[in-house]
Amino acid sequence: MTNVSTTETRAKGAVAEKLASESRNATKAMLVEFWYYFKQNRGAVIGLAVFLILVVVALLAPYVAPHSPDMQYRENFLQPPAWEEGGSATFLLGTDAVGRDILSRLIYGSRYSLFIGVVVVTIALSGGIVLGVIAGYFRGSVDTFIMRVMDIILAFPSLLLALVLVAILGPGLTNAMIAIAIVLQPHFVRLTRAAVLSERNRDYVVAARVAGAGNLRLMFKTILPNCLSPLIVQATLSFSNAILDAAALGFLGMGAQPPTPEWGTMLAEAREFILRAWWVVTFPGLAILVTVLAINLVGDGLRDALDPKLKRS
Repeated sequence: MTNVSTTETRAKGAVAEKLASESRNATKAMLVEFWYYFKQNRGAVIGLAVFLILVVVALLAPYVAPHSPDMQYRENFLQPPAWEEGGSATFLLGTDAVGRDILSRLIYGSRYSLFIGVVVVTIALSGGIVLGVIAGYFRGSVDTFIMRVMDIILAFPSLLLALVLVAILGPGLTNAMIAIAIVLQPHFVRLTRAAVLSERNRDYVVAARVAGAGNLRLMFKTILPNCLSPLIVQATLSFSNAILDAAALGFLGMGAQPPTPEWGTMLAEAREFILRAWWVVTFPGLAILVTVLAINLVGDGLRDALDPKLKRS
């Protein structure tokens, strides 16, 4: 009897190990396929490389930055970049109106931009998924109410609505991130709802419902995993939108407040020196441009790799 029990245990263990091995192999094959299609888009690969460099620079900012971002060198007001006449190798990209090193402020500013993108996308994605799944699954009056609220939000220009929300909540980086997340949320709600509507009557969902799965399990364990591909792409693109909107609010004085080395705030502080000190405006603007462009290129690559209709043969 003991031998039979031991044999059955070993057989079950062998089956479990085989299933786990097949699952690992399937996951590996999916990652290989994803990377194959992603790397076909050279722009996406370049964008990914630039984004990874930005992440490394942000993480190592205290070690990479040549100066403290708030240190004022009173004898070096508006010093030009090192390659211009009057420039110095000590300040490679020059200094601002109060003698702070622009390169150091740009490096530390990358931390704020990435932080803003992560927080905003996390809030908007989480709320958008929950509301979108509820609207698409239950339909009826619940769907109508949620989507009408989203339509109202979409009816306002995004930056104007963000400004109104920040004006109500008060200027500051935290309130700016909350406002931007609210503005971006309708895109995730609509996308999630559309994906849920296309999946809710599939055979595997019907089978799970017949097997006794509850609504929560059907919504978040059965349907949602099959709706993630478009959401990942939208999250990437919203990441760049969050950085742009935060920079715009900072430029208007409603986002991060001085002396925070946030790129939009740096642009706001440099407005009056545009004509006589081009570098104080140009470099923060280029930092925003390069970062947003890199993230958008990665988003295009993700779309090509995750959407079967766009995969190249």
